[in-house]
Amino acid sequence: MPEKLVIIGNGMAPGRMLEQLFELAPHKYEVTIFNAEPRVNYDRIMLSPVLSGEKQFADIIIHDDDWYRAHGVTLHKGAKVTKIDRENKTVSTASITAKGLCAAYDVLVVATGSSPFIVPVQGHDLAGVVAYRDLDDVNAMLESTSDGTHAVVIGGGLLGLEAAAGLMARGMNVTVLHLMPTLMERQLDTAAGYLLKRTLQGRGMNVITEANTKAILGDETVRAVQLEDGTQVRADIVVMAVGIRPASALASDANILVNRGIVVDDVMRSSDLSIYALGECAEHRGMVYGLVAPLYEMAAVLAQHLAGHKAQYTGSLTSTKLKVAGIDLFSAGDFAEGEDREEIVLRDASAGIYKRLVLKDNQIIGAVLYGESADGAWFFDMLKRGTNISEMRESLIFGQAYQGGAPLDPTAAVAALPDDAQTAVATA
Repeated sequence: MPEKLVIIGNGMAPGRMLEQLFELAPHKYEVTIFNAEPRVNYDRIMLSPVLSGEKQFADIIIHDDDWYRAHGVTLHKGAKVTKIDRENKTVSTASITAKGLCAAYDVLVVATGSSPFIVPVQGHDLAGVVAYRDLDDVNAMLESTSDGTHAVVIGGGLLGLEAAAGLMARGMNVTVLHLMPTLMERQLDTAAGYLLKRTLQGRGMNVITEANTKAILGDETVRAVQLEDGTQVRADIVVMAVGIRPASALASDANILVNRGIVVDDVMRSSDLSIYALGECAEHRGMVYGLVAPLYEMAAVLAQHLAGHKAQYTGSLTSTKLKVAGIDLFSAGDFAEGEDREEIVLRDASAGIYKRLVLKDNQIIGAVLYGESADGAWFFDMLKRGTNISEMRESLIFGQAYQGGAPLDPTAAVAALPDDAQTAVATA
């Protein structure tokens, strides 16, 4: 008799976990999924091409209805779970037509993901203010897009810039408001963030950094965003992309241990031995991850564990390789300054390339690549392995293709940055 496995959430992490579980133990579980969204599993990373018009929803589906049928999975679409009853081992949804849904479990996986943070300023609930997390948000933005429409994106991180680029591709006039001095400060150092801002402005995007939003103005529908200094920016639509929070309220209401996220051990098990957490809602060793690579690593461990094999998740080193508005970026590790660290920096102004490696004890501990990211995986592999780079130090910044050749002088390719970015890239 198969055990009853119930999954709350149908994102990329539980989808990957099920793929591997069905390979390892195809008949061990009877699987039921509750998905708050009214659709099948899709690639959220590809929402930006849908927003820009490069792809349609059908192009980004991971598992279609036939996949669920083929694996005997019961998928409830548009069914948001509102209660976990740990005593009776059931989950239930809010009322759908006459009654809600209820399912019993032997094993429960909570994969509720994350929720967008909405800045609680005046006007945040006006019509035309949207978040950017799922297909419904993209569809809401598309309903407002037309040539000449003014869009304001609050947040200059990865999601915000992806939204801004997509809206620009639709012919909109876009302004990005970012609270910090430079863009994407979590992934890029000061110099790379400065270069990114300059490039985006050169392509027609209005970018205002150190912009503190005071209010969103309008009667019933948004018409402008007012900054703390009194500046008003015209807006027909406002996209909130200022950050995410683990969606852990459901678990908290069931008295499962929650800190920032649902606290899990090295097999993704929560404080309840029958309940696991996976993905952006999970907190492991004090860390909450929002990138897909760590979530897939969690999924692989959970699949192994549920199949009866030994596995352990010990945490992830994260790297980000992405393309924002056609600009190649790569970031990994720790690139903060410190007295015990050295830096190797290359900047080719004419080619729009900036590279910075942070070294400690002859090992790479951080890397930022802007404009050319082909060597990102190579640098990241050395970072993870703790490779001693002393023998290749002189040519390291030039990438993998230069190793084994004559030593090169990296200082020959370093050009001076503008004064306001100079302190971040001094070569040690």
